[in-house]
Amino acid sequence: MKRILITGGAGFIGANLARRLLAEGHAVTILDNFYTGRRDNLAGLGVTLLERDVRDGVPGEWDWIFDLACPASPPHYQRDPLFTLTTSIDGIRAVLEAAQRCGARVLHASTSEVYGDPLVHPQPETDWGHVNTVGIRSCYDEGKRVAETFALEHRRAYGTDVRLVRIFNTYGPHMDPADGRVVSNFILQALRDEPITLYGDGSQTRSFQFVDDLVEGFLAYIQADPAALDAFFAPKGYAIPVLNMGNPGEFTVRQLAEEVLRQIPTSRSELVFRPLPGDDPKRRKPDIAWASECLGWRPTIPLAQGLAKTIAYFRALA
Repeated sequence: MKRILITGGAGFIGANLARRLLAEGHAVTILDNFYTGRRDNLAGLGVTLLERDVRDGVPGEWDWIFDLACPASPPHYQRDPLFTLTTSIDGIRAVLEAAQRCGARVLHASTSEVYGDPLVHPQPETDWGHVNTVGIRSCYDEGKRVAETFALEHRRAYGTDVRLVRIFNTYGPHMDPADGRVVSNFILQALRDEPITLYGDGSQTRSFQFVDDLVEGFLAYIQADPAALDAFFAPKGYAIPVLNMGNPGEFTVRQLAEEVLRQIPTSRSELVFRPLPGDDPKRRKPDIAWASECLGWRPTIPLAQGLAKTIAYFRALA
């Protein structure tokens, strides 16, 4: 049994991760200030709760720390950009200081947004990114990029066992209905017979990963032998393990909307189009060759199957 802390664990990914870890018999503690996390996600779970801001420090003794604490959807991270930025930077510092103190292994949740509006397709870990430092999304994109650098330098200075995972679009049960993500937006609009809002002409692409696949990747990564990770990444010129995790199936946003409507045939919703937001990436697809080679991990749940489970979850909330 491991003593496990999940920062930001009342969020959608953390709640699914906690359920899996508890099912495997681990002792799980959630640290969350509920800025975007939802208490309903923890109802009946039997986790220990530390209600606090990760920036204020991480108490306790841990074997593993999953660092997920940061607003991740545009409406949430743009609501208070300075909060978002400092949560990324001061949050990773607090987590790494705790790991240094107690010898914990850390899996830090970075994001595909570090690639910005990518010039390379699909995006490999070797892509340095094409990111606007002064745009509407910069508080999140640049905060996550700095957090990666902070983790790298802490590992170099103190030998902290920290691993970075760049998460691509992920969806599934326990998503916040109000978080503004494209999958939850489309499902709720369809269930409510509201217009389904697409931005631009809907031709921008995304790769949609069901949350259970991501959790499998997290567990494979956190359990990987440190020496094996070093042997894999050092020849590539990387002083810290960093892996993409996403589903390489690529769909236009319009195709996603059409699949949602196909699975909710009673919906009277129609597609409507709005101007494209600033700095919205045109294409997004992960290259997961490294994760496959290093961990033997690949996602297995196709979009149609994952959407069916997610639609069932949102139906139950109604």
